[in-house]
This record gives sequence, structure tokens and C-alpha cells, in this order.
Amino acid sequence: MRKFVAIFAAAALVPVCSVSSSGQSRIASQAAVPQNAASPQKPAAKPPQTPSKIIVRAEEVLVPVTVKDPNGNLVADLQQDDFRIFQDNVEQPIRFFWNEPFPISAVVILDDDLPTKESEKVQKSLDSIAAGFGTNDEVALVRFDEYPKLVMDFSANNDALFAKLKQIRTNQKDALDSRVPGTPPMVMTTPPRINGQTLGGAADIPLMGTNTNGVTKHVDDAIHYAAEMLRNRARDRRKIIFLVSDGTNDRNNQWSFNNTLRLLLASNISVYAIAVNSSADILKLQGPGRLAQYANSTGGDVFSATKQIDLERMYSALTEEARNQYTLAFEPSKTVGKGNYHTIEVRVERPGLAVTARQGYYASFPR
Repeated sequence: MRKFVAIFAAAALVPVCSVSSSGQSRIASQAAVPQNAASPQKPAAKPPQTPSKIIVRAEEVLVPVTVKDPNGNLVADLQQDDFRIFQDNVEQPIRFFWNEPFPISAVVILDDDLPTKESEKVQKSLDSIAAGFGTNDEVALVRFDEYPKLVMDFSANNDALFAKLKQIRTNQKDALDSRVPGTPPMVMTTPPRINGQTLGGAADIPLMGTNTNGVTKHVDDAIHYAAEMLRNRARDRRKIIFLVSDGTNDRNNQWSFNNTLRLLLASNISVYAIAVNSSADILKLQGPGRLAQYANSTGGDVFSATKQIDLERMYSALTEEARNQYTLAFEPSKTVGKGNYHTIEVRVERPGLAVTARQGYYASFPR
């Protein structure tokens, strides 16, 4: 297990906590940023205060946790003592607890080969996706059918995201679409490349759901592509994949479900899916649907939306849930000789609550 470093922004005057090489914690109070003295002739402007930071250094496994009441509402008043965490059915001491909202790093993935009815609903609702993200979030945009296609790389500019979504909705030209006329699509890394060469040029974005060439859809490949984009984003951010799809998935993906899941878990990425098809196979939380499999395994969630107004509401609900997860961390113990994958279970002492967390982690992962 590699050394983990996470930096979490907090309000001014919050103590700074770090773990030394000897394993002993030390806490030191941070004074407020001094203000410039006022001049008799002209008052000096007050500089902005710099937030304090909590720095944690340890061999720890981070576990984002969502807790809901029986009505499906987020529960936000739990404390560290309310949680218990188990690795391979052995209880572990909670070394770190955080219950403040996190900034988000997200890759929004849009299914480019939906049935006409579902495609029209999604297309009309696209502008609302941007409303779920705030000024501290960074978002990338990807579309997929047989192959993933980068539309917009990570940006904290919400206006740019809104404009890009509007371009897709109105079928305008998109200079950042990864397709090049006359070139077959490829599985890419960021920035878009083919045979090691960076691509350029512009192409028209087709209307969503208008594929008439019988092209199959590769959900696993699209999620793997987004995970590669997210794996090295800053560790002080909540890393999520925001997938809008009907869940249809061809068997001939380049990346298997297990390979993709391993990358997600090793990179602390959660999958949140909005299913735009009422199929029980896709929406059953314990069923075999691909969307539910990824969400359950990574501590994300699946939302069902069969109407445009539901889609618009779910976009904000999804990002609110991801941003307001609790964060627990534990230092793994008794892992020698038990393989690379270890199960995780999180329990809450307060009765009647539903707990969602990722189901396991990998002790090592090739980088």
C-alpha cells in the first residue's frame, strides 16, 4: 500500500493535524492571517484570509459513505462514534473522519446511442446538468457508443460546461469532439490521440440516439476511459463518474467489468448512474444490470428517470449526494497472506438508516 496523502480545505482557525514518521499525531493551532495596518491617509485593503488545512499522512484506505433515512433523504448529523468499519469481517479503528462537503472532480458520460424516445428526453434536459456543479468543482464531458469520445477536458468553468451541453443539445459544431472525419474512432487517453499522435480539427456532433449503423455500445470501455481521466486528479477531491445511459452493454468490450472495477476501486472513484430506461434488470439495486453493478461496488448510486422533469431533478440530486458523503479512513491490518482484494463493510449504530459504501479495495494496483 503506497503512502496516502489527502489535503482537505477547512475554515480558518481550524487546527492542523498531521501524522509524523513515528506515527504520533501533533496538533498546532493556526493563527489568523494578520491584517495590514491602516494608513492615516488611506485605509489599507484587507487581504483575504487563507483557509487552514487538515493534512493527514498515513497508510490509510479512504471510504466515502452515504447515509439515508427510510424516505431516501441524506442524513447529515452523524459523528465518528456512529460508524463502525470492517475489513474482511474484522473491525478496524477509524483513523480519520470528515463530514464536510467536498469539491468534486467529475467525468460526465453521455450515452450516444439511446432509443429515440429516451434520446429526446436526455437531449432536452442536458442544460440542467451544469446546474449541479459549483465553482469549486471541475468537470469533463465524454460521449460514447462503441468508443468513448472526449468532448470537453476538465474545467472549473461552469459556463463553459453549460455552453458545451447546449451545443450538444442544439447539434452545433464542437471543435473539441474527438472524432476526425474519415478516421475510425479509437479508445483514447487525454488528450485524444490515435497511434500516439494528438488529434486536431473539428467535426459535427450528431444528434444523440440517431445511430443507424448497428454500432454496439461499450459501457465498460466508457467507464474505464473516464476512470483513467480521473485516477490522477487531486486527492482532496471527490472523484466521480456521472453516467447517463440505458445500461445496454455489448459483450465485446476491450476492458472487462473486473478490470474496470479494479481501476475504479484503486483510484477511489465512485460511479453514479442515471438510468433512462425502466427495465427492471437495469434499475434493480441487487440485480445484474451494469449500472447497478458499478454503482453498488464503488459506493455510488443508481437513479431512475423516465421523464424529462425527473432527469433534471436527478442531475442535482446526484451531485448533492456525491458532495455530501461522509469520509472515513482506516489503516489496513492483518492483510498479509490474504490476497490483494479486501472486502469493506460500513455499519451505522443508529437504527433504520441505509448505508452505501464501496464493497472493497485493492492493496496494490499497477500504475
